[in-house]
Amino acid sequence: MLRFKSLGSGSSGNATVLQGRDGTSLTHVLVDCGLGIRQLEKRLGTAGMLPDQVDAIFITHEHADHIGCARQFALRERIPVWMSHGTYAAIGEPDFQGLLRIACDGQAMEIGALRITPFTVPHDAREPLQLSCTDGATRLGVLTDLGHASSHVLQHLSGCGTLLLECNHDPAMLAASSYPPFLKRRVGGAWGHLANEAAAEIAQAMLPLGLKQVMAAHLSEQNNRPELARRALSAALGCGDADVLVADGPSGGAWVTC
Repeated sequence: MLRFKSLGSGSSGNATVLQGRDGTSLTHVLVDCGLGIRQLEKRLGTAGMLPDQVDAIFITHEHADHIGCARQFALRERIPVWMSHGTYAAIGEPDFQGLLRIACDGQAMEIGALRITPFTVPHDAREPLQLSCTDGATRLGVLTDLGHASSHVLQHLSGCGTLLLECNHDPAMLAASSYPPFLKRRVGGAWGHLANEAAAEIAQAMLPLGLKQVMAAHLSEQNNRPELARRALSAALGCGDADVLVADGPSGGAWVTC
């Protein structure tokens, strides 16, 4: 069984737990760790987990809302941390005391009951990675923090039954926001973040390739609304708005079975 739980999603901090089961054994991988350590512990508790149940940490890129307390948490709990060479260089190559593992585009990693395959995405970071994950039966795609979906991205999402998919902004809200012009250009650019309609186009492209459910993620608190993300995705998927899940910025969401 493969399932996931968002612990938080948005500019205030991102973290998602992936859980796989092999018989009676559970594997937990924490994707991003963009919270303070006390807040992370609290949200793991709401997921029914203790910190020492995290088997590995995967960091998608170096931005503060994704890397957060990763090193502090990993060193305290002695948890291996996966990230790209570029991400490691971007954070200053700190000492992980033997816990660092380098993740590379297209090279699958076996972590307990889970097989995780990272892939590069167009985003304004040093070497950002997103991922697909499988327990051998079902497949999940985690896709946040990118400006557009390249053919490489779409190739790696093919066959995913579930997507945790960025719906960062509504273009009209972004244009009317108080953001300075340079930030509007960054967020809405080809190396920034996905607008609702761009996310909907990805979901629609994946629909004939096995996609069954989507959770919208990384919504901007200033430049988006859950109902706008739901409306765009439901139109693409041919379902009701209520059938589209949305990760809440401050608290994440419930466990979702893939």
